[in-house]
Amino acid sequence: MSKVAVVTGASAGVGRAVVREFAARGYDVGLIARGVDGLRAAADEVRALGRRSAFVAADVADQDAVEAAAAQLEQELGAFDVWTNVAFSNVFAEFADLTPDEYRRITEVCYLGYVWGTMAALRRMRARNHGTIVQVGSALAYRSIPLQAAYCGAKSAIRGFTDSIRCELLHDKSAVRIAMAILPAVNTPQFAWCKSKLPRKAQPVPPIFQPEVIARGVVWLAEHRRRELVIGGSALKALVGQIVAPGLVDRILAATGYDAQQYDGGDSPDRPNNLLGPLPGDWGAHGSFDARSRTYSVQLWLTTHRGWVAAAGFAALSAAVGGLFSRRGRG
Repeated sequence: MSKVAVVTGASAGVGRAVVREFAARGYDVGLIARGVDGLRAAADEVRALGRRSAFVAADVADQDAVEAAAAQLEQELGAFDVWTNVAFSNVFAEFADLTPDEYRRITEVCYLGYVWGTMAALRRMRARNHGTIVQVGSALAYRSIPLQAAYCGAKSAIRGFTDSIRCELLHDKSAVRIAMAILPAVNTPQFAWCKSKLPRKAQPVPPIFQPEVIARGVVWLAEHRRRELVIGGSALKALVGQIVAPGLVDRILAATGYDAQQYDGGDSPDRPNNLLGPLPGDWGAHGSFDARSRTYSVQLWLTTHRGWVAAAGFAALSAAVGGLFSRRGRG
């Protein structure tokens, strides 16, 4: 029987890369997003890899729409093995420049969208006592930065409710699993489609990773029993900094966090954005930062190959100890 994965935010960016990775790993893939052009293109990519695909155009901020999408995808593809929440929206601006409607919308998509997706998935998975939910989170869930207050707040909220659900599943001795991927900065189209009120163009905080790096980590997490997976050395650095010296990190970000998120000249305030609705066209997985983006993460490889690393370390230690005793024996 084929495995089935559902991905929200599947039409572009990280979600699009995750869709491709699941299909390449032998999954049939259900797609949920608002943009029909991107959904059709993503579905075609899944089929080109020899897997089945189905998609539903839906806004994850609408709980009824998410539930209806889950029901339709289950009917077309079968029971879900994995549900991956990716969809988000954002406005790059100081908190003082956000309107209540903008803040509400970001929260409804980035946080409640994950809640509604998790509800739809759990409703089906708990009944079968099988399945994995992967929350695509961010280092910003642990260490907030300026100019993204609503987004950082939503990512922190995702981590909070995910930890609570995990405890409940453990209490019930459920075989259903919930995990969270902690992302670094990623080269996605969001910096061209998200609303911005910054004086210069928005960019991810370097170092920047390609979405395929993230996709490999997300699919690995779906297939391994790990509660969280940090992807990228920069994400790990942010977590450690928040634990060791949060006040110092506050000051560093106050001094550097504005410039690190901007580049080049001004962006048009009238540029179309996708806050309230999808933009037309197929945006793909990559943004405009290919030349500055990393295609590989040593940290991710080491994290996902702990057995090999431990074996290599033990072998090196054994060789060193053996050499020491050999030299002593000769002496």
